Amino acid sequence: MINSNNPFSLIGKTILITGASSGIGQGIAIACSRQGAKVLLLGRDLKRLNDTLARCENGKDHAGLSLDFQDTDGWTDEFTSFAKENAPIHGFVHAAGISPTVPFKIIKAEQIQETFQLNVFSAIEILQIISKVGIKSPEGMSMVMISSVMSEVGQKGKSLYAMTKAALVALVKSLALEYADKNIRFNAISPSVVNTPLSGKSEYRKDPAAMKQVEDMHPLGLGEVEDVAHAAIYLLADASRWVTGTNMVVDGGYLSS
Repeated sequence: MINSNNPFSLIGKTILITGASSGIGQGIAIACSRQGAKVLLLGRDLKRLNDTLARCENGKDHAGLSLDFQDTDGWTDEFTSFAKENAPIHGFVHAAGISPTVPFKIIKAEQIQETFQLNVFSAIEILQIISKVGIKSPEGMSMVMISSVMSEVGQKGKSLYAMTKAALVALVKSLALEYADKNIRFNAISPSVVNTPLSGKSEYRKDPAAMKQVEDMHPLGLGEVEDVAHAAIYLLADASRWVTGTNMVVDGGYLSS
């Protein structure tokens, strides 16, 4: 049943978030807690993960787990135990990711593996684990992949990053159909440039002229973490119960400029 008083409320829901130690993932975790959710946070940096937990609101049941998704053999068992201990899970946001800038002609196989492992393969493994009976919520679930406008448009040096983000969009479109009868929804969010520690390391930030060009491509200005977090809350909440298989573009007008 939808919450008629506040369809955007996350009270009574447990939300799992990767990349929760900084940036967009951290912002989503804090925003979800403010809407009443119990949040389960995954991140590699334990100190920063604990900082996120300290900033979360509404209760002391939140939990965090430090994992390295690049350790392809070492995290799934530990995560499965963590998920079972905190079940049922009502929603999942995959915000973990890296954004390499590298010319296509010099991309190495290990770079491809590393980027796909964090941006895509880890999400697939988590989805397979939490969608099982005994972990997923009997009422259904909402899965949200943080993609990028790079899934829609190109940019020099971003082919590897764009491939991984496009893969997430393609993933949710098929899984939305495959799991509809189980009331598990799948959607993506594609932001443009958001002010985060990750985007702060971008090459264009070092050049005032390049930075001005990037800003001019965003009619509403660069995004803030809260802009993406609020979109995620909508997709996680009952307000979006009839929404699945979509890619929600949150870009300040970037694709229209």
